[in-house]
Order: sequence, then C-alpha cells, then structure tokens
Amino acid sequence: MQRWKQYGSLAALFAVAVAAGLWGFRATGGALPWAKRSAKALQRGVKESGGALIDPGRGVIIAGPIRKGGMVMEFVGLVVLLVVIGIGLYVYANRYRGLDDRAA
Repeated sequence: MQRWKQYGSLAALFAVAVAAGLWGFRATGGALPWAKRSAKALQRGVKESGGALIDPGRGVIIAGPIRKGGMVMEFVGLVVLLVVIGIGLYVYANRYRGLDDRAA
C-alpha cells in the first residue's frame, strides 16, 4: 500500500472517531451532566471523609458499588489476573531480550 493511502486512511479513521465523539458529546448534553455528578460525588466524599485509598490499619479500600454489589471476589480475581499477566510479560520480555544480546 502506498504511504499516502496509509496516512489518508488513518486521517479518515481519526476524523470519523472525532465526529462520533463530538456527536455523542452533544447528544448526551455535553460536559454539564458529568460535571454535576462529579461535583456531587466529590462533595459527598468530603462530607463523609473517606480517607486514604491504602491504610495499613484497614487495607485497600474498594469502591462502594463493587463492595455493596457483592462483586469483591470478581474484583480481586481481575486484579490477580492482571498481576499474573504483568509478571508473565515481564518474564517473557526479560527472557527473550537476552537472546538478542547473545546474537550480536
């Protein structure tokens, strides 16, 4: 494929994504509803004084909807899965980086 076609396709895809984002932004009323929700959440958090995310006495604080919805085990499972994938990628990259060094 020619370079101008690649850049043209990328620019067209970017334009479509921007147009869809702007349409969605306007269709949902813009930033105002989100700003109101965010302000209410921040004010509620200040009133309740939630505290730190990690407290040695209490452990890691999990968000209310996860805790109240009974999804703590699913959340912990997802975190463990992501940690295992991260460690696996680290080991994989470390192992195969050495092969390139030996070939040179």
